[in-house]
Order: sequence, then C-alpha cells, then structure tokens
Amino acid sequence: MDANKILNADILDIIFDERNKDYGAYELRKSYNHRLKAAIISTVSFCGLLLGGYLLSHAIGGGPKKQVFKIQDIDLVNVKEPRHEEIPLPKPKPPKMATVQFTPPRIVRNEEVRNEDKPPEQDKLEDTKISTISQAGQKDDGINVPPVDPGRGVVESPKNNDEDLPFEVVEIESDFKGGNEAWRRFLYKNFKFPEEAISNDIEGTVIVKFIVDKDGNVSDVQAESGPTGGGLRDEAIRVIKKSSGMWAAAIQNGRHVKSFKRQPILFKIQDQ
Repeated sequence: MDANKILNADILDIIFDERNKDYGAYELRKSYNHRLKAAIISTVSFCGLLLGGYLLSHAIGGGPKKQVFKIQDIDLVNVKEPRHEEIPLPKPKPPKMATVQFTPPRIVRNEEVRNEDKPPEQDKLEDTKISTISQAGQKDDGINVPPVDPGRGVVESPKNNDEDLPFEVVEIESDFKGGNEAWRRFLYKNFKFPEEAISNDIEGTVIVKFIVDKDGNVSDVQAESGPTGGGLRDEAIRVIKKSSGMWAAAIQNGRHVKSFKRQPILFKIQDQ
C-alpha cells in the first residue's frame, strides 16, 4: 500500500493489505459494528414488546385479583378437667405376734396357785413376746421388720447409722488385692514357720479375725481359732498385720464399707 494512502485508509485495509479479502474474515470484521447494532436493536425491541404486552394485559384485565382471608372468631368453651378419684391404698398391717401372758410373781400358798397364773417356761420365751394375754401368731425371731412406704411399696433395709461400726455381713466380702495367687505370693515372701512349732510337730489352721477399713488397712487383728502352742497364732497375726493396705474393702449397697474379715492360714510341716 502506498504511503499516501495509509493515512486515509481504514485499519482493516491496512491489516488485510495484499491478503485474500474474499476469504471471509475481512468481511466479518468489516460488518461487525453493523451486526452489533442490529443485535442490540433487536433485543431492546423484543424486551419492549414483552413489557408492552404485560402492561396492556393488566390494563385490560384490571390487574391480578387480591385474595382476601376472612378470620372468624371462635368462642372457646370452658372445658372441665376430668376428675380423678383418689383410691386410698390400704395401710400395711403389722403381723400378729405370738405372746405369752406373764403375771407379776406373788408369794402365796401352793394350793392357791392357779394354772393360768403360773409363769411360762423359759424355753417358751425365746421366740415369743411377753404380754398381759396369751395369743397365737408369728414367732418373734428378734428381727425388726422395716416399715413399708405405702406410696412407693418399697421395703428399705436397715441402715448402719454409725459409719465407724464394721459390718459383720456384707454383699461382697473384702479380699486380698490380686486374688488367691497374689495372696499365696505374699505368704511365700513373708511367712515364717515358727521353729518351736517345727520342733514339736505342731501344725494346723489358724483363723484370724480382723477389720478391713475402706482404704484396705487392717486393725483389731486377733486369732480366733487354731493351735495354741508353737507360736502359730502369733505368726498368723504378724502376717495379717504386715498385709495392711493390701486388701480391697468390702462393698455394701454399692459403696465401700468397713467390715470384719476371717482369713484362714494353714501351717503344714512338709515331710523331708
């Protein structure tokens, strides 16, 4: 392209100078602005037609109908609550206990003593209560029956009010920590057979009674039964005292309690 024509030429003519303008790219770029204007005008015209149709339909039809909700007042009727009749629960009656008439002793002549005035025999008083009249009923076993709560129907066991008193009978008895195998290892390590008992061929089982507290400590250790000679009882007491702190406390009503424990210790002389 000549230099004189460049100043007045279009940018596309400069780009496509000495190129094939009939290929299509030149024509597309040449007509781009016209096609863009046509697209914008078409889009705006289409949107205008939609808006005009919408406004015209509202003008003719009077617009959308409004929905009216009617709220009706409702009269609430006083509803009476159902009446629950209370049925009284029968109160538990204490069992009828067997009693024996016991009259104060009087000093009279033998011929003046009546059979009904004679004092009862001692063996009859072991399981009966003394009263002013004699009647048949339940034997007195010496156990106070706990009261029954009529509201819950639950019988509660007697409670140990004094926390310092050890239990004689418990649900789960105290035991050496680790079980029988740990107890045997402890005896093998700490047990000493008294020489006096070996010399005199004294052997047997010593029952040691002691108290195990909540922490597994022992106290009040004493030999309850077993051979009295040869120092067997003293050795059994010594071993139990040495095991203090190694016991698991007894369990009563789901809690650890202080309790009595009876532990047998066998003294057996092995044959040479």
